[in-house]
Amino acid sequence: MNIALFSLDGFMFILRWLHFFFGVVWIGHLYYFNFVQGAFFAETDATTKSNAIQKLLPRALWWFRWGAMFTMLTGVIYLAIRGHRDGAELFATSWGIAILTGAALGLLMWANVWFVIWPNQKIVIESATRAASGGQALPEAPAAAARAGVASRTNTMFSMPMLFFMGAASHLPIAVQPEAHLGILALALAIIVGALELNAIKGKMGPMTTIKGVIHCGLGLTVILYAVMEILTK
Repeated sequence: MNIALFSLDGFMFILRWLHFFFGVVWIGHLYYFNFVQGAFFAETDATTKSNAIQKLLPRALWWFRWGAMFTMLTGVIYLAIRGHRDGAELFATSWGIAILTGAALGLLMWANVWFVIWPNQKIVIESATRAASGGQALPEAPAAAARAGVASRTNTMFSMPMLFFMGAASHLPIAVQPEAHLGILALALAIIVGALELNAIKGKMGPMTTIKGVIHCGLGLTVILYAVMEILTK
């Protein structure tokens, strides 16, 4: 008896299923932080905010960062197996170009979680805990909160084109001409996204200060990346 799951295709399906599951956990918490928690913290009293930072935030950040980690791992393993099975030329097709664009955005988002947001949020949590215990708040906490905030807003912006291209890989075929200069496409996308990532590390909120602003930025980035892809694949 042939059982579908007990095959390479079944294993790859399980990877995709887990990738979706962990992705929902990760992006769900990302949207919670940006669309819900930030507005609540801006309106609530200092004691409630302090308690939430000490008790709620660490729990949410645990699910957030490990959701990101396992989303990244399942995605990378899936792409590695798919590339090995079908050949590297797969990534020069419409599916490959779209999926790699989404994956690149996802990898940057994962890096922001683990190397920007989480380290800075640990400072914020420690500062609130010290202050609540009668000690001195850490002087570097406001700057750490601001840096984590910019990176989190950037991830929210990146999530929109990331989800667009992940879906487009299987549901929006793009005509890729044989003479298309895919190296130029990769360079153009890298410059655009790299400049925004540099801002996440060193820059400021800019138009992403508000929820409406970050949504508009995410939609605008999606349109720009898609337009560049359509132009440079012809």
